[in-house]
Amino acid sequence: MNLENVLLVSAVLFAIGLYGALTRRNAIVLLMSIELMFNAVNIAAVGFSRYTVPAALTGSPVEVTADTVQTALSGHVFAIFIIAAAAAEVALGLALVIAIYRQRETADVSELDTLRG
Repeated sequence: MNLENVLLVSAVLFAIGLYGALTRRNAIVLLMSIELMFNAVNIAAVGFSRYTVPAALTGSPVEVTADTVQTALSGHVFAIFIIAAAAAEVALGLALVIAIYRQRETADVSELDTLRG
């Protein structure tokens, strides 16, 4: 597995999520598509982190410094922040969907043209 394969998988997942977000009208499916796009970005970030690791961390006899460790873990930290933001987005999005469903008895986003019920 090389970086190109990881980025290909990430791009395919992102394209599937984008297609779902642009073509579906159900709010739950829309949120799931957005989550799929977030996960595609996570895969790309961790892939870049994995395949751009300095030689000091891959087993060569070079001194490990704080800068090389920080560089090696930057993709993982970025992915953790994306996961935290996605969790907050899902919690807020589902709360909004449930509130709208209780008010209007539909989860179809095309029928949500005004905020008044």
